[in-house]
Amino acid sequence: MKPYGNRLNFKKKVSYESKKSSEKISIINIKLIHQIFDTINISLMVLIFTLFFLSFNSQRKWSNTYKNLSKTRAINNNLIDFISKIEEFYINELESINTYRKTKPKDLIYLDKPPEKRESLFKKNLSSFIEGFSDSKYQRGY
Repeated sequence: MKPYGNRLNFKKKVSYESKKSSEKISIINIKLIHQIFDTINISLMVLIFTLFFLSFNSQRKWSNTYKNLSKTRAINNNLIDFISKIEEFYINELESINTYRKTKPKDLIYLDKPPEKRESLFKKNLSSFIEGFSDSKYQRGY
């Protein structure tokens, strides 16, 4: 027994074999605990990666769905515009029915067809040539 300050330190004498067996048990326990923690860590990592890829896949599907919905909304907006233009056209047509009346054969005026003036090709070309000289299109000299 050695005095140390106000306390006395007692050394416990333990046999070498009991010390060795307790070390073996503690080493086996530590290895078992480490193996359990490693298994838990690996299973957690596998779970995290699985959930990551599932969420990534669902995000991709949602993006595609959103893109399709945006296209559908644009098409619907265009259809609404076309429908409103068609409705406006038909409303104008219905309003114009009252302003116009149906014609009957006695309402029509028949005109005689005026006689066609036939001019020979030679006279036509000759007259355009003479007009060209008078308009100074065809000049002589420099």
